[in-house]
Amino acid sequence: MPIVTALREVRGKVAVELDGAPWRTLPPEAVLEARLAVGRELDRSCARALARALRRQRAESVALRALARHDRSRASLDARLAGAGVAAAERQHVLGRAERSGLVDDRRFAATRARQLAERGAGDLLVLADLERQGVDEHVARDAVVALDPEADRAARIIARRGATPQTLRYLASRGFGEEALEAFVADIESGALG
Repeated sequence: MPIVTALREVRGKVAVELDGAPWRTLPPEAVLEARLAVGRELDRSCARALARALRRQRAESVALRALARHDRSRASLDARLAGAGVAAAERQHVLGRAERSGLVDDRRFAATRARQLAERGAGDLLVLADLERQGVDEHVARDAVVALDPEADRAARIIARRGATPQTLRYLASRGFGEEALEAFVADIESGALG
């Protein structure tokens, strides 16, 4: 069995020598998790531990890169990890760790995403559909929508900005505004009060 003869720091990584010859450069976390040390044999159990540590390190790296760009739901991060070829057991480990550390929180994600969509002129139905596509639980999604300004108020702001026309009504309907939010507007159109 080869023996670890040196561990050297090289630009934030650890250069490992086996039997006096350079072998690999590894992330420090993987070296610690595998318990590599000078004088230790790189036997089968140590090699397995190192392989597990490298798989976990890679999965965590994929997750952190995905979360660095923007907040994600647990389901969307899971899909991202699966797309990167991370095994199910590793995905569950990484997702659990991300939730415990607060990096992934479906309630926070749903509230933020719902607010963003509402600010861009989305109605409740569109917000709910988007959160569902993101893998957010239905109850969590509904709670996020309830926390928004009332849909009728958001519709009224859009009507004030775009004008009270049949085209605006079609626009609001296409943006996921429900019948209740548009009732008064529809009544004005049917009565001929609008041009």
